[in-house]
Amino acid sequence: MDRKSHWDNTYASKPIEEVSWFQQEPTISFELITKENLSTEAAIIDVGGGASHLSQLLFDAGYRKLTVLDISAIALNQAQDSFGELSSKIEWIESDITEFSPPHPYCVWHDRAVFHFLTEAEDRARYVEVLNNSLTVGGYLIIAAFAIGGPDKCSGLDIMQHDLETLSQQLGEGYRLLEQRSELHTTPGGNEQQFNYFRFIRER
Repeated sequence: MDRKSHWDNTYASKPIEEVSWFQQEPTISFELITKENLSTEAAIIDVGGGASHLSQLLFDAGYRKLTVLDISAIALNQAQDSFGELSSKIEWIESDITEFSPPHPYCVWHDRAVFHFLTEAEDRARYVEVLNNSLTVGGYLIIAAFAIGGPDKCSGLDIMQHDLETLSQQLGEGYRLLEQRSELHTTPGGNEQQFNYFRFIRER
């Protein structure tokens, strides 16, 4: 089964609120995005954000150039339904991140739990290429992944655990760490998952 079919089947099989990575309040992501007091016209992309409440929080806070990208059309449709008539105010993009062509530059790239699914070196290299083609110099990269010693599978798929060293090796020298946080995420099923969050600025 290819990646798209896997995630469409995942979202079709259960409500968004029951998938293991769901957060009712994506507090850390929201804080890391908004702490720089960006203009409400700053272009922000949430990679893999189809099942997240983050775009709703950002919209409610006044941000108006929001893009939500997800590989699953089903996840995006469910998210759009939750916005109702306001869904037309959000840019929704269905794409595998390794095949994404940005329609415009972004000031913030947010990814909670997409990068760690890329277990092949070629896919990780392509992700970084797409990131570099999308994020402006001076823009912010916020990425969260399972921590070393955390889960080694999610949704039936192998993942790669990451710390600052492994992530920095992938990103190269153009990114400087500004902040790192840890989170013990409790899934809707009651399991605990250790996440690391990293906030970088792109310097070149």
